[in-house]
Amino acid sequence: MPKLIHSGVEIFYTVEGKGPAVLLTHGFCGSSAMWRAQIKALQSRYTVITWDMRGHAQSSSPKRSSAYSVALSLTDMNGILDACGVERAVIGGFSLGGLISLDFYLKYPQRVNGLLLVDTGPGFRSVEAQRKWNEGAKYWARLLETHGLGAFEIEPQLSGTDTHQAIHSSTQGLALAARGGLKRSSDHVIRSIKDISVPTLVIVGANDKPFLGAADYMARKIPGSQKVVIAGAGHASNLDQPELFNRAVKKFLNNVPMR
Repeated sequence: MPKLIHSGVEIFYTVEGKGPAVLLTHGFCGSSAMWRAQIKALQSRYTVITWDMRGHAQSSSPKRSSAYSVALSLTDMNGILDACGVERAVIGGFSLGGLISLDFYLKYPQRVNGLLLVDTGPGFRSVEAQRKWNEGAKYWARLLETHGLGAFEIEPQLSGTDTHQAIHSSTQGLALAARGGLKRSSDHVIRSIKDISVPTLVIVGANDKPFLGAADYMARKIPGSQKVVIAGAGHASNLDQPELFNRAVKKFLNNVPMR
């Protein structure tokens, strides 16, 4: 499988299928393996690109904290599109990957045909809510540093994503990713979603209570966006109900102008 190298950091990615490109990003403590059912469903009509974020699964886990940030994740995504010879793609992601997809649109709008936002949110307006989120990221980092893989058994929020499909080379890498990639220092994303001008699909599991409100908010604020609630699904709606999820995604992609 191909790897992109940025400043000595290897970024693992996969490319399957043919046709217009769809780039999918996993959530925190997950991996590109979470998208297997979507690759199978889409590869006959689309080029499906998936990747592992820094510190996750088959990508490198550098030991310096400066090697992890949202900005570097966006550079990695941009580099992967370049390596694949893709000028524009539908950019999608789950949970943290969805938020990063919004970040990517804000930095590289010329590369985005559409957005697929899965069980995710646009960040926080409230300084207090942002502070609590960052404290949570620090807590997860300490848990991973102290307990290693045992952290997934201790903290349901970690084990409740697609972790069971992920194989991580280093929990220290995950801890550094929590300190760098999860931290939020501004409300620029939530302030900017009203200006999104590409087709957008917001998907959320019916049982994903922490993100139902965020999904409603994005669907209201993003012009012309669509929202689909997946019955019988929790936080990882694409894993819980892949057939329903894939049906919604195919319908959406069929109506996205691919430039």
